[in-house]
Amino acid sequence: MRGAERFSKLRSSLLSRYLLIIIAALLFLPVVLPLTTIVYDLFNRVDAEEQPKDAALYSNIKELEKLWHNEALLLQGAPPEVINQRLHELSGKYSRATVFWVDGQGMTRLTLGPAQSVQEVQGVGGPLPVHWTAAEAIAFMKQSMKREPLTIVAFVGDKAEAGEGFMVMQIPEAVLNVVLGKSISIWYGLVLLVLFIAFAVVSWLFFIGIRKRLLRLQTAMTIIGPDGMPGAIASGKPDEIGRLEEAFNTMVAELASSRRRESEEEGLRKRLVSDLSHDLRTPLTIIRSHLHVLTKEKITPQGQASLKLMDERIADLGVLIENLLSYNLLNSGRVILNRERKDVFRLLRESAAAWYPLWEKEGFEVDIDLSDKPLYWNVDEIWFRRILDNLYQNIVRHARSGCYVGISTEVRAGLRVILIADHGQGLESDSTSKGAGLGLTIVDLLLKAMELDWTMDSTQQGTSIVIFNQQQEI
Repeated sequence: MRGAERFSKLRSSLLSRYLLIIIAALLFLPVVLPLTTIVYDLFNRVDAEEQPKDAALYSNIKELEKLWHNEALLLQGAPPEVINQRLHELSGKYSRATVFWVDGQGMTRLTLGPAQSVQEVQGVGGPLPVHWTAAEAIAFMKQSMKREPLTIVAFVGDKAEAGEGFMVMQIPEAVLNVVLGKSISIWYGLVLLVLFIAFAVVSWLFFIGIRKRLLRLQTAMTIIGPDGMPGAIASGKPDEIGRLEEAFNTMVAELASSRRRESEEEGLRKRLVSDLSHDLRTPLTIIRSHLHVLTKEKITPQGQASLKLMDERIADLGVLIENLLSYNLLNSGRVILNRERKDVFRLLRESAAAWYPLWEKEGFEVDIDLSDKPLYWNVDEIWFRRILDNLYQNIVRHARSGCYVGISTEVRAGLRVILIADHGQGLESDSTSKGAGLGLTIVDLLLKAMELDWTMDSTQQGTSIVIFNQQQEI
């Protein structure tokens, strides 16, 4: 079983396919060339059956050259009549060839062969001369090496020193084409070209298939669905890319499951915070009312101080619960803002007036410097007041040491901005009343929802918060 599984994996592996292509490339010439040679021989035999009966006489050029030189050697010292007789005999045997000979005085003595071939016999730059000069004879012999038709030249006596002339055999190109099978040679080259193209096409198809599958996987990884998650991809062949696709689908399924668990846990947390906020409000209200009753009883000064501290801490706890509830609502998207064009300077003055008695009670110096010219922003009035309440609450809780509240307006970078400042020790300093930072988190969420921007600069000399609207002109 294991062996069969391994064989199946190996057969479906991209690596095994690639190695098969490499092996085919290495064995291409050693295997394909002999194979095409065999096919060539088969076609050559078939073609040989269709050739003329005397075609075999011209199949071996070296044997023809050897025969012609032997005949020239045997004719050494022979009279012209004997040479003519022997050339007649050779012309009768090699009837497709043209033969002629030139004697020692340079005279063309005899020309034999097919009528058309005899007419086409050429000398040096023209028809076959009747009388040959030494220069013409030498030039003809030099050109015979590259002359078409095939030309075989031999001196009578097979040596130039004999001075008995030379004899020539010319084999037409048409005869050689039939004998040597040049048409088959063209077919042989065409077969090789087709095999090379087929090998290149197979290799290209192999890699283009891999590329398409990888691009499909890349597209699936980059396209995000409405739920913010990539979609699963259909698994393909059981090779390396197929296993990668399966791993990707497994990852998508696990992410979706994790997203569902996270959503369920987030919903549970939000419901828990909402329920706790509502459940804690009632007992805190009752506790504060009883503390208020106790302050009217006869209690020692130390007891009065303790009651005051308890009331302040319970008030802080009430603010924290309110912030938790607000944060829960904002983060869950259950708050719908009703934005309208409002004069934010008016809202600042009204909110500061509501907080003024507390600031005065705590000994804060209040500095309000707002322009008489109104500043209109599109805000939700109720939640904008909540932003100001959170900022003022932070000043009361964290900046008691500075006892200063500054509310003003400035022009920065061509924009009219709201500046709220204090002279406390900064948000980074240790404080017994330091909270979890939910107040500023709620401020950030609300300002972003109203398309407003803000910055904060907090040092040991104080904290300044700037609120501005990038779309607002002066």
